[in-house]
Amino acid sequence: MEFVDSLGGGQAGTAVRSVRPAPGITTARPVPPTVASAVAASVSADPRTAGVRHFEGGQVVWRVQCGDLISRERAVTVFVEDDEVVVVSPPGETARLTSGQLGQLRAALNEAATMAER
Repeated sequence: MEFVDSLGGGQAGTAVRSVRPAPGITTARPVPPTVASAVAASVSADPRTAGVRHFEGGQVVWRVQCGDLISRERAVTVFVEDDEVVVVSPPGETARLTSGQLGQLRAALNEAATMAER
């Protein structure tokens, strides 16, 4: 998993660093392809999530583009871990969403909630 740091050592730009979970912390479990395709077929196809739903490492992940307070491009990420929905905001940032992006986030959260209930 990678996180983007918006503070690149005092320089403008971003630095990318890999993050490994601490010992004893489990990571999100991958969704087998048969389960992923069944879930994708059973979840109501909301056109707002068509461009934000991806399969990464065998897991369904939604990335909704947004901006921060000074209009830099960022993303809010949603995924399901065990029976819980995980929402990852831009690191140390505020997510500024347009009404369209908010609709995408709402639809992604609804789909993730459906997956978590299974």
